[in-house]
Amino acid sequence: MFFDLLLQGQLLWNLPLLAALIFIGGLYVFLLQSLTKVKIHQQQPLLFFLSLAILYLIIGSPLSSLSHLSFSLHMLQLSILYFIIPPLFLLGMPDSLLQQFGKTSVSKKIGKFVIPPKAALYAFGALFLMYHFPVLLTFLSQYTVVHNGYLFVLLVLSFWMWRPIAAPDLKKDGSMRKNKRYVVLSGLVLMPACLLFVFNAILGEMNNPFLTQMTANLCMSPSDLSSFNILPSPFNTSFDQILAGILMLVMHKFGLTLTVRLRNIVPRRPEVEMVE
Repeated sequence: MFFDLLLQGQLLWNLPLLAALIFIGGLYVFLLQSLTKVKIHQQQPLLFFLSLAILYLIIGSPLSSLSHLSFSLHMLQLSILYFIIPPLFLLGMPDSLLQQFGKTSVSKKIGKFVIPPKAALYAFGALFLMYHFPVLLTFLSQYTVVHNGYLFVLLVLSFWMWRPIAAPDLKKDGSMRKNKRYVVLSGLVLMPACLLFVFNAILGEMNNPFLTQMTANLCMSPSDLSSFNILPSPFNTSFDQILAGILMLVMHKFGLTLTVRLRNIVPRRPEVEMVE
């Protein structure tokens, strides 16, 4: 069913997003060549462009529509968006480029509105938890602009909460002990949101509002595009909701492990600055 819709042209590529990402990539190349000695084929630029490619694949390509078909696929999409892309993006920013940007007037103006990483972590955890409440999730699914705005705020917060791990401030020294405490704290803050799906599944199966939205956008009745016709059992069942919660926990742990390992092979200091 999904591939039939793709062939019919009902699931489209997001061309404005593609243009925006190409612009960001071009700007990155220009700044890289102007302000640093880093070559395009080195590790950090490759990580940066990988983050842009994954971002477009999961929210700008027809494959993004797969996230509407079940809770587990939707939460897998969000996990990649918030736990994989931000650290890859930040790891792809050379320290020399960050230092040069930090000296600009634009950076100083932006810095007035920046919150500490721990505050960003707590804010992300609270908003991410609220997102998993059935009432709010159903409400957001009915208003595309509000839903996208909510997810965008989470994306901005996710970049900042990953900064102490993926992009440390080289002007300050932090200890590996503080870094480990921050990693543990991030897991504890995000765990309630992941467990909420499990509890919802135990208390009672929840309807998938995104599948209903997808049928409305395609001008089809739910019976024409039901989860039964597209995805077999156990999708969109209690097991699917439990799987969604487990996937988020696993993907967050994977993101932390991947970031730490990549941080050790890119040209950064191994110690990470922490904001108290």
